[in-house]
Amino acid sequence: MWYHKPVVNEELLQSLPNLKVVASSGVGIDHLDLKLLSSYGVKVASTPFVVSTDTADLGMALMLASSRRLVEGHQMAVAPDTEYFPADWLGVEVSGATLGIVGMGAIGYKVAERAKAFEMKILYHNRNQRKKEEESAVGAVYCKKIDDLLQQSDFVLLAVNLTPQTRKLIGKRELELMKPTATLINISRGLVVDQDALVEALQNKIIKAAALDVTYPEPLPRDHPLLKLKNVIITPHIGSATKKTRWVMMEEMAESIEAGLAGLPIPREVL
Repeated sequence: MWYHKPVVNEELLQSLPNLKVVASSGVGIDHLDLKLLSSYGVKVASTPFVVSTDTADLGMALMLASSRRLVEGHQMAVAPDTEYFPADWLGVEVSGATLGIVGMGAIGYKVAERAKAFEMKILYHNRNQRKKEEESAVGAVYCKKIDDLLQQSDFVLLAVNLTPQTRKLIGKRELELMKPTATLINISRGLVVDQDALVEALQNKIIKAAALDVTYPEPLPRDHPLLKLKNVIITPHIGSATKKTRWVMMEEMAESIEAGLAGLPIPREVL
C-alpha cells in the first residue's frame, strides 16, 4: 500500500482469498482495520523506523520556517512591486525558546535531539515517561498532563500516532491554553487537530501561527480558510519524502512481503 491505497476493506479481502500480507508504507496504521485483516488471516507490516529521521528534520524545518516567516519573506523578496524591505518585519526566536513535544516516540525523540542543538528548553508529554538517561541526553522534562506543556511552550509539536484517543487531541480548549505567541506544528496526522478550532484560533489570534505537514482531507479544498491565512504554512505530507528514505521504505515492504509468502517471521510486523 502506498498513500493508503488501495483501500483494504471487506470487498477487497473477499476478492483476494490467497492474500497473506499487507505491507503499508510509513508508520501510521490508522487507515487499516487490523481486526478485519486478522479475521481473514492476513498479516500486516509497516515501515515505522526508517521515516523517523526525515520526519524529525521536517518538523525542525517547519518550526524555523514559521518562526522566521520564510514563506512570507520569499514572497516579499520576489514580488514585482517590492521596492524596499520594511525594517519592522520581524520573526521570533527559536534558539532558547521552549518546545513542547506531544508524542515522544522515535520521531519525537529525534526532534528533541535536534532542538537541543538550538539550546531549546524541551518539555514532552507521552503515554509513558522516557527513561531518565534518555531524558538527560536531550534535556527533556516530562509533563504528565498535556495542559502543563501547552501553557508553557513557545512551540507545540505533535508527533503522535492517530488513535481513537488522539483524534482531535488538540481542540478549542487546548488551543486556548497555549500562549498567544505560540506556534502549533503538526507532523503526525491531520485528524489529531480539530481543524475548525484551529482556524478560529488563528483568525482570532488565540495562537500566533501554525505549520502543518498534515491536514484532513489531503489536499484541502481550494477554498479552505487555512489556505488563506498568512500565519499558516502547509506542506503536502512530505515527512518521509526524500529519495533515500522512500527507497528504503520500498525495500522494507518487499522484505516483509517475501517473508510472509515464505512463511517466515515478518520484519516490522504490526501486531
